[in-house]
Amino acid sequence: MAGKHIGVLTGGGDVPGLNAAIKSVYTAARDQGWLRAGSIDANVTGILRGWKGTVEMRRDSGSGRFSETLPLTGDTVRTVDRFGGTFLHTSRTRPDRMRLESVPEPLRSGGGGVQPVGPDHFDLTDVVIRNLTDLGIDCLVAIGGDDTLGYARTLHRRGFPVVAIPKTMDNDVRGTDYCLGFSTAVHRAVSFLNRQRTHLGSHETIGVFRIFGRDAGFTALAAAMAISDIRCLIPEHRFDLQELCRTLAADYKSHPSRYAMALCSEGAIWKGGTLEEVGAPDGFGHRHKQNVGEALAAEVAEITRLPSRTQDLTYDLRSGEPDHFDKIVANTFGALAVELIAAGKSGRMVCLRQGVYDHADLPEAGAGARTVDVEKDYDPARFRPRFTGRWNRSPYA
Repeated sequence: MAGKHIGVLTGGGDVPGLNAAIKSVYTAARDQGWLRAGSIDANVTGILRGWKGTVEMRRDSGSGRFSETLPLTGDTVRTVDRFGGTFLHTSRTRPDRMRLESVPEPLRSGGGGVQPVGPDHFDLTDVVIRNLTDLGIDCLVAIGGDDTLGYARTLHRRGFPVVAIPKTMDNDVRGTDYCLGFSTAVHRAVSFLNRQRTHLGSHETIGVFRIFGRDAGFTALAAAMAISDIRCLIPEHRFDLQELCRTLAADYKSHPSRYAMALCSEGAIWKGGTLEEVGAPDGFGHRHKQNVGEALAAEVAEITRLPSRTQDLTYDLRSGEPDHFDKIVANTFGALAVELIAAGKSGRMVCLRQGVYDHADLPEAGAGARTVDVEKDYDPARFRPRFTGRWNRSPYA
C-alpha cells in the first residue's frame, strides 16, 4: 500500500486521553507500513495549537521545514500516553470566522485566501488547505469537540480529507455516545464530591457544586448516577427553585451530620432565573456564563436559612493522566481513525454507539450539542437521574 502522510491536531479544551489518541494514530500508521523513504518512522506530522497552527504555519526558506508542526517519531510519542493534556498544544480557533486581530499579520491586507465574511470576521479556509497541501498531508485527523469537529466538516466539504476523534468532558458531541475525557472527569468528580462529605458534615453546611456542562448535563448526571444522595441540576431542564430548596432542607435535616449536596451544570438555571454571559467571546464565539454555583448557593441560603457554600469542579477534572477507560477508548479511536484513512474514507468520525465502536458523519457546524433526554434519563421531581426504563440505553447517559 502506498504510504499516507497523516496530519493530527487537537483543538478546544484539553482532556485526559488526547496524548494516548495521538500516539495511537502514529502507531497504527507505522503498523500500516506507511514509512518515510529511508526512515523507520511513520509519516505522521503533528500540527501544533490546533486549527490556529494550520493558519499560522510557514515554510522556512532555508531548511524547508514548516513552523507550527512536529514530525512524530517513536521517540517523540514513546511516553506521552502516560500523561494528560496534549503535547501538541491546543487553541480555540475557527479558521472560517476569525477576527481581524487573530489573522496573521502577513495576511491582514486581504487576498491570499482570506475571505471577509462579516464586518470583523474572515474565512481562512483556503489558507488552511493551501498550507496542509504544501505540507504534503494526505489526510488530517482532527481530535476535538463540537466546534473543532464542526470546522473539520467544513474542511471536508471544501475538498480536504479529514477524519475525526471526538473528545470533551461534556460528552455532548453529536453522533457518538462517548467522547474522550468523559470517564476521567466523572471519576474525579465522584471522588471529589465524596471527599467533601467530611467538610460539609463538620460545618453542617449545604454544598452547591458547579461542574462543566454549558449546554448538556451528561457530566453532572453521570456523577449523580454514582452518588445516591446528591441532587443534580442540568441545562436541559429549568428547575423549580423553591422545590429544590425544600428538597435540600429535607436532605439536610434527615442526615445525621446535617449536610446536603447539589451538583449543578454550569448552564443549568432555575425557572425565572437568568445567567449573564461575561467577557469577550473566544475563538469559537462562546462567552463565559456567570457562575451559577455562586448564584444558586446564595439563593439556597436565603430561602432555607441554612448555611451553604459553593465550590467548582472544573479545570481540575481536565488535568492529569486519563483513567483506564479513557486510555482504552483513546487507543482504539486512534487505530480506527487510521483504518478509515486506509479505506479511503473522509468526512467520518470514529464513535461509540450503543456500546460498540462505529463511525458516523462529522458533526454539522452550528447544529449544537447533543443533550440529555430529560423524559428518559432525568427525574425533575427528585432532581436525580432516572434509573428505571433504561433497557437498551447507553450506560454513558
